[in-house]
Amino acid sequence: MTQFTVRSSQADVPRRSWLSWLIGRPLPTAAAPHQTVSKKVGLAVFASDALSSTAYATEEILVVLALAGTAYFSLSLPISLAIVGLLAIVTISYQQTLYAYPNGGGAYIVSRDNLGDRPALAAGAALWTDYILTVAVSISAGVAQIIAAFPQLDPWRVPMAVTFIVVMTVVNLRGVKESGTTFAIPTYFFVATMFLTLGTGFFQYFTGALRHVEGIHPAVESTEALTLFLVLRAFSSGCAALTGIEAISDGILAFKQPRSRNAGITLIWMSAILSTIFLGMTFLAHEIEAVPSHTQTIVSQLGMAVFGSGSPLHLALLGGATLILIMAANTAFADFPRLSAFLARDGFLPKQLMYRGSRLVFSYGILALATAASLLVIVFQARTTALIPLYAVGVFMSFTLSQAGMAMRWWRSGQLKPGEVREQIASHLEHDPHWKLKLAINGFGAICTFVVMWIFAITKFLAGAWIVVIVIPALVVMFLGINRHYRRVARQLSLDAFGAPMRPRRHRVILTIGDVHRGTLRALNYARALSPDVTAVHVALDPEEEQKVRARWETWGDGVRLVVIPSPYRALIEPLLDYLRSVARRRQPGELLTVVVPQFVPERAIHNFLHMQTAFALQIGLLGLRDVVITEVPYHIEHE
Repeated sequence: MTQFTVRSSQADVPRRSWLSWLIGRPLPTAAAPHQTVSKKVGLAVFASDALSSTAYATEEILVVLALAGTAYFSLSLPISLAIVGLLAIVTISYQQTLYAYPNGGGAYIVSRDNLGDRPALAAGAALWTDYILTVAVSISAGVAQIIAAFPQLDPWRVPMAVTFIVVMTVVNLRGVKESGTTFAIPTYFFVATMFLTLGTGFFQYFTGALRHVEGIHPAVESTEALTLFLVLRAFSSGCAALTGIEAISDGILAFKQPRSRNAGITLIWMSAILSTIFLGMTFLAHEIEAVPSHTQTIVSQLGMAVFGSGSPLHLALLGGATLILIMAANTAFADFPRLSAFLARDGFLPKQLMYRGSRLVFSYGILALATAASLLVIVFQARTTALIPLYAVGVFMSFTLSQAGMAMRWWRSGQLKPGEVREQIASHLEHDPHWKLKLAINGFGAICTFVVMWIFAITKFLAGAWIVVIVIPALVVMFLGINRHYRRVARQLSLDAFGAPMRPRRHRVILTIGDVHRGTLRALNYARALSPDVTAVHVALDPEEEQKVRARWETWGDGVRLVVIPSPYRALIEPLLDYLRSVARRRQPGELLTVVVPQFVPERAIHNFLHMQTAFALQIGLLGLRDVVITEVPYHIEHE
């Protein structure tokens, strides 16, 4: 058999359209290696989620401590130190993952490579919920910063949040490189304004000029006694600061070479900046006696105390916090589609999620994320405090499974002899002389994140964490159901033990007609080209119309037999399907049955609404018939 390859040319470049104006001109597949980012841009793309959490993590700690009274706000400092210590452990653990999996080492890949499918699907489900909630939480928190500056906008909270999600979606459809460049400026603006605020605040603190914030109505009243359970609740709420840490290991393929090194340096930068801002904010919030409020965020109160309420620098701080919180959604937009593509590649999600759009991004994944996050924002009215309890259970489950998978990898590495190589699903494994140290690091990290996961699940269970506890297993069941379907399809499509294909000994064609016109005759000519055995079928809804069809067919049918099915109750699809089923049942072995359906196609798509879509309805009904070929013959109406 001779095969040919058709070479592409400049003429193959897609024409400009409104879509190319919106998201940019299509990129060729060969441009994929050039759509990578540097460390500076990578920090904006993959670290914005983690950095943004500093804008509300301190506030979440204080919200819980306020239940016992403002006198216990000093506990926010040791709680923050414990969270930063946990951040350091997770960072060191993920450093090892970056070098072990240079082609992508998120929790799903690491778990599947070392722990098996079920743990991997649990990690995938956890990350799915994490990324969707990242968009909902960060956008909602960003809108809260705007409302802190302009309280009169509070009734527009939900529409503003959905609008920001739409804008983020459009920008991300333009490509990772372009979205990263676009969002780099807001990310670094936030970092600059936060360091300026913290630097000025500490200068005022040491010189005795730091003012207390006044006139803030607290959002939480003291209703509980201080207990260990309350402290653990505050700790778990503050652990929202760790969200987004895994993003770099998920998106390592987006970095320029050497990927592992560039991603590792970016991870260290991110952790260092996050720790500094988080600890600095917590300390100064305590010193200015900030309190959780529905109208003024902790960031806003810090700006009021340091720069003065409504001053340009105060507004700049709020603007920077708003931007980074909105930009934080970009981390999810960068990683959610990649994770979905990995799951789809392995047959656990629809294959469409592997499709790269015109700008070399996973377009369907981006749109799915935007839709799910918008629904969450609408349901929870864009309230960050309402969304946070749903947040970190999935985050720490993915942390735990990823670190446990890496610990298993190092243990297996230690069982190999020097020079021995073992192939795994996503990597090759060889003996590592430092496997004991690496096992200890990842094992300790897994234990720490496992403990925090349960603290969060228990302390936040009634506040909403129970939803995630149900959703994650439900997603795993869905993944397995999709996989069973794909495996069943693969078995039925497989050519193994198929033998020689049966050639049809007879070809019978059924032509469905609603009337006799040019489109009908075009379909008749096509049907007769397939086989001399053609039968036209008409469902008669009206006796007068039936006589007209018979008369026209006598003139134009060219001797082809016509079967008329009376339908006194004006049913169209059901009588036709009954007839076709009866024909299909009487088929001889090796007989091929083709149903030809004329399709009327107006010049403009909008004109379809002016016509009965009978052909489409017939196709939907006929799809249920086994071993029947359905062919649509279009008749185009030209512009006059």
